[in-house]
Amino acid sequence: MNKKTDKTIAQSNSSDAKKGKRTILAVGWASFFGGVSQDIFIPILPLYLTQILGFDKAVVGIAEGLVSAASSVFKIVAGRLSDKYKKQKPIVMSGYALSLIGRGLLAFVSAPLAVFGLRFVDGIGKGVKDPPKDVLVANAAEKATRGRSFGIARMLDTFGSALGPLILSGLIVLFTQHNIEPSRYYRWLLVLAALVLFITIAVVQFGVKETKKLRTEQLNTKAPLAKSFYWFISIAGIFAIANSSDAFLILRSQNLGLSIVAIPLAYAVLNVIYGSLSLPAGIISDRLGRIPVITVGWTVYGLCYLGFAVAQSAWQVWPLFALYGVFYAASEGVGRALIADVVGQEARGRAYGVYNMVIGLAALPAGLIAGLLWDKINPSAPFYFSAVLSFFAVALMLAFRKQLNPKKVAL
Repeated sequence: MNKKTDKTIAQSNSSDAKKGKRTILAVGWASFFGGVSQDIFIPILPLYLTQILGFDKAVVGIAEGLVSAASSVFKIVAGRLSDKYKKQKPIVMSGYALSLIGRGLLAFVSAPLAVFGLRFVDGIGKGVKDPPKDVLVANAAEKATRGRSFGIARMLDTFGSALGPLILSGLIVLFTQHNIEPSRYYRWLLVLAALVLFITIAVVQFGVKETKKLRTEQLNTKAPLAKSFYWFISIAGIFAIANSSDAFLILRSQNLGLSIVAIPLAYAVLNVIYGSLSLPAGIISDRLGRIPVITVGWTVYGLCYLGFAVAQSAWQVWPLFALYGVFYAASEGVGRALIADVVGQEARGRAYGVYNMVIGLAALPAGLIAGLLWDKINPSAPFYFSAVLSFFAVALMLAFRKQLNPKKVAL
């Protein structure tokens, strides 16, 4: 009887492990196509808003800040719904659908308020999908390889983000050769970026298998979150004010003389480095700890932004974008793995919602400050500000490392 029970448990565990790996890969591939969409869209968006619609830099900062603010609020909502109903797939799919609408319709409006509204809708979509996606990976991953699992998901996400700019550059060259005006082909590209999200929705629908949850009596969705979690999001929130929208990197690249065709290629370099290093960074964090890897990532960020501040030539953009990819690889997936370490399965949706809300809310003042510094002082000013504040966040991580390290790893 006991041998049969043991065999049944072993078979069940093996089946759960296979489903878990399939879910991690499916989330990764969904993120891959989401990345393709995002990075066809993001490199041209600030250029579209400033060159075609005639907005100034402060308006771009506000628009992107609104995306993050909307995202933040709805990350809390999505996280709580994920914990309450124990279903992530429908929430993730609805988020991608909202982003599809927000990006596609942007090609057909020109008034600032309409643009703000659609960026807000895209922000809602981003907010709705992100926490349940993180929960899917966290619940599907084995405790000992959690960093690796998040690394796989981030790697696929980022390779999609590398492919997107390559597609974008190829299409821009094609349109230019056929003497098509930017005011026309920018709009076509916005629609294309939206349509790619249909593939993402299909991958989630048919590829993701939600991991079996703990029994209801074992769950306590109102349990307090760990103190180390609050220490981390407090310092991460300060860093997020330094981390203004990547739109300013694109504008700075253009300011330094990089061509419209080369900008997406530089963005692709960022994402190739990011994708290539995400898995190694996750594995290193499994062995050495999350905090050291994140601290290195934030330090690299400060150096990168300092480089953008002092840069004087277009060629300098290329190594700086590569360095920026190192920052992303060392911080994005590893930070999410840290949260899974300190928060149990029953409250991960809420924890990811709180974390993403803090990061997103900080993006609104970050974008506004960066835009004002650019318009009122000079293009280097927002990068000096971000570099100094990021180094301050690194100092806080080092000063409070004992409070940040979890005493035990959550299941």
